[in-house]
Formats: sequence, C-alpha cells, structure tokens
Amino acid sequence: MAQRQARQGIPVELSEAQFHEFVLPHLPRGRRGPLPRLPLYRIFNYILKALYLGCQWHMLPIDRNQQGRREIHPTSIYRIFRRWQASGCFDAIFLASVRRLQQDQLLDLSIIHGDGTTTAAKKGGDNLGFSGHKKLKGCKVVAFCDRRCNVIAPFVAAPGNHNESPMLREALPSLMKTAREAGLALHGTIVSLDGAYDCRVNRKAIFNRGMVPNINPNPRGRNKPKRGRKALFEPAIFKERFNTIERLFGWEDKFRRLLLRFERLSPLHYAFKTLAYTMINLRHYCRI
Repeated sequence: MAQRQARQGIPVELSEAQFHEFVLPHLPRGRRGPLPRLPLYRIFNYILKALYLGCQWHMLPIDRNQQGRREIHPTSIYRIFRRWQASGCFDAIFLASVRRLQQDQLLDLSIIHGDGTTTAAKKGGDNLGFSGHKKLKGCKVVAFCDRRCNVIAPFVAAPGNHNESPMLREALPSLMKTAREAGLALHGTIVSLDGAYDCRVNRKAIFNRGMVPNINPNPRGRNKPKRGRKALFEPAIFKERFNTIERLFGWEDKFRRLLLRFERLSPLHYAFKTLAYTMINLRHYCRI
C-alpha cells in the first residue's frame, strides 16, 4: 500500500528538527547552572499541548520516565512558559515565521484583511470589559492576514467593551513595524475591512501609510444616502473575507485554550494567541 501523503494542517506539535529550525534560535540561553534534564523541544511541545487541549496545567498529560514518574512537573513547564513570555520569545518566533514566509514567497500581500474577535473570560482578570453586542465579558483583538490566511501582524488587544474602530488606528503602527522588520512591501496594498471601521479617520490613516482602504460603507441607520462623493469600495474584494480572516479565526478555535480565557493575566493569554498564530503560519512547513 502506498504511503499516505502528508496533508497541510495546523500543527499542534513540532519535531526536534522543526523546533531547532523555527523556535530554538529565538529562545534565551542560560549563562550558568546545569542544563535542563528534558530537551527544550519537548518542553515546547508540552506548552503546545496545553494550548491545544485547553486543560489546566496540573491536568497536562505528561509522559512517564523509567522510574514511573512524570518526566517533568507541570509547575516547571508553567515557569518556563512565563520566562519565555516575559523575554518576548513568542513575539520573536512569530516575526520569524512572517519573515520566512516572505523569503519563500508564500505571502500574497495584494490584499490584506482585518477584523476583530472577542474571547469570553469566565474567571475574571485584567483588560476585560462587557460587550453589549456579544453579551459576554471578555477581551477582543484585531488581527490582519493576507489572501492565503497567513497572519502578518501582531494583534492589538483591548477590553471587550471597546469599539473596534479606534483599535484599527492602534493596529496600523504595529502592522507597519512588522512590515519593516520582515521586509514586507505594503505600498499600494488594499486593506479590506467591514463596516465597523467605516469612518473618515480610519480611511485617512490607511491612505497616509500608502495603502488603499476597502471598507464596507456603514449606513448607521440613515434613511437617506449620505451626501458627497462615495468612498472607494469593491464588493468582490470584501467577499474574500469569508475565505480569509473568518477562516483564520476558525483555525484559531482549533486551540481550545483560546475558546475561553482562563488566564487572569492578559499577557499570558495573548502569548498563547501569538503562539497559535505562529502555528498557523508554520502549516506550510510542518505537514501532518
């Protein structure tokens, strides 16, 4: 029987070779002290397992050693996760994935799609707010992706009761910073957004950065059309969002840790989101 061909899926673990290629160069190296008993790639895979399964740290399934004991304690995995998050490792790994996609010409930046998503927080925490539209208390983020569902910019986070329109103006500088560091050419790129971002200030902010806004007009309950020149809008481009940014958020839901926020500290929750977006970008290289 012919061997089953590997398919392109969202990876939930990395092999040792993949870890050394995509992750290890961005992790801090200890200057003194003994080396860890467990290889770093196995510790990183345990963090991915916590992200994928969505279980609590003490419920994480850990392999047994020859003595029948767990090869590492969950507290040690959590401590290493906190240290990597504090040192900015997950942001560096994500930026390296975008740079690698650009070098291998796997990005289609003729159109980028942006949107926000809200995560409910059942146990409370910081940076939270009640969303009257979603009828839940949580936090929201705004993310950008290209036409091939690759995340190209770090998200901007805010409480759930914040309007997404001002968040766009905070996300654009992060987008341009990522473009400079990853070598992305965004001049003339079309930015496709829904009606929540329809305002003159957002259009001007996009124009000033050399990009073209394609925002669905928001009638805002008007009985008559708004007077003046109509803004640029191409419905065919807007329809792509259901196969791009909405599909991206569907892939994000594969990681159960992100369906509900149980981390009281928002930087830890956003580190998990950054790690999930990195795995989505690495699907081109880590076939399952």
